[in-house]
Amino acid sequence: MRPEYYADVYRRFQTYVRSYGENEIYKIACGANSFDYNWTEKVMEIAGKQMDGLSLHYYTVPGPWDKKGSATEFSEKEWYLTLKKALVMEDLVQKHGEIMDRFDPEKKVGMIVDEWGAWYDVEPETNPGHLYQQNTMRDALIAGLSLNIFNKHADRVHMANLAQTLNVLQSVILTQNEQMLLTPTYHVFDLYQVHQNGQLLESSLTDDTLAGPEEASVPQLHESASVDQEGRIHFTLCNLSVDAAAEVETKILGEHRAVESAWILTADKQAKNTFADPEVVKPQSFSGFQAQPVADGETRLMMTLPPCSIVRLTLSR
Repeated sequence: MRPEYYADVYRRFQTYVRSYGENEIYKIACGANSFDYNWTEKVMEIAGKQMDGLSLHYYTVPGPWDKKGSATEFSEKEWYLTLKKALVMEDLVQKHGEIMDRFDPEKKVGMIVDEWGAWYDVEPETNPGHLYQQNTMRDALIAGLSLNIFNKHADRVHMANLAQTLNVLQSVILTQNEQMLLTPTYHVFDLYQVHQNGQLLESSLTDDTLAGPEEASVPQLHESASVDQEGRIHFTLCNLSVDAAAEVETKILGEHRAVESAWILTADKQAKNTFADPEVVKPQSFSGFQAQPVADGETRLMMTLPPCSIVRLTLSR
């Protein structure tokens, strides 16, 4: 459909999708695929006042659609190219959000990123139609980057979810007959769940160190932060480099804080969990930090992030 035609059809059908009693229906209109900004423009203009949410789809695909690349066998350059494509999500959320802002300056309509994640060639000897693929530390970093981006745009992104949960594309669980394992992506979701129902904290990086070759370079570090209802601060940080550690100094303004818990997910770039060895990639306690209070209620936190890692820190009052 053209966006104008779709918007008219949406307006017609949403009229008869009604809430009854306490069952409040949240109406989500079909949104853009990746870079189709014209779709967002037209649908918001024509039907923006009749929706609660507008979807957005974007998949991280290393190669062309007919040869996407292997989920488990990839070079260092392919690692960085894939993460660079994952970071495109930042531009998409920003630019589609700017269009939505023109028609919805109060941000009542949520951006619903309801299909995202990595898409590779199916695993050898599996049904091509089932889209079964493995999951490595590369996918863990894609998940960490994406969730950080969604966190940072929490005023507009009301929901974001992987399209599949089990076995398909960037799933969190793989099954084989009666067996089940947790993927690296699962562990990222587990680490990041502390942000849910929290309040976004302003955070930024002043270091501009890049990782990877020039044609595929990415920022070495990526972060987001929130404060929960009990007043605890949660940091999630990603080191995108496959071979370089990152020395990080964090300044937290306000009350003096102490590190309550610290976890890390790290392994070789191609590390994965298999049914023969299901715990190759799993979170471990992290001790590579020092926290000290300084004047005026500031807390200084120094840490060393290993290459290819995701760290979650929780600071209490």
